[in-house]
Amino acid sequence: MINTQDLVWQDLDQANNVPDNVMMWLDDKESLTAKLKQKFDDFAVNVLSQTQKKPHTNESDVLGFEGGSIIREVELLGNGEVMVFARSVIPVNDDTNDLLLIGSKPLGEMLFNNPNIQRGKLQITHTGNVWGRRSVFSIGRTKLLVSEFFLEILYA
Repeated sequence: MINTQDLVWQDLDQANNVPDNVMMWLDDKESLTAKLKQKFDDFAVNVLSQTQKKPHTNESDVLGFEGGSIIREVELLGNGEVMVFARSVIPVNDDTNDLLLIGSKPLGEMLFNNPNIQRGKLQITHTGNVWGRRSVFSIGRTKLLVSEFFLEILYA
């Protein structure tokens, strides 16, 4: 859906020229899943893929490892329309076993409902009219990366 391999990311606090209607989605420390459920009567997750492979270089650089991981790509739908494309890099180990079994449940619910999981700072990017954000979540000694891309239909 979106070529996530060659994007240039910057820290959110260094970003400028981001439209206000986009910033309200990018600069949000709460669960995107919860926000979408509030906005839309019908919210769903469409799992596009969940396979073991090597992360992109820009992802492994942030996580500090190059090993194989589960790459999970999903669409978040509001009232039947794709609003967000999300890509997660999840290392396979004891810290992440539960996350790898969620199927079509939202990953965000698992991450934000566990007080032991810590979220790092936000980075943002954009390509055309699609804006994205990503952050590292820490579970024990394990880091995973969640990238979310907001399609124009969401904020237009």
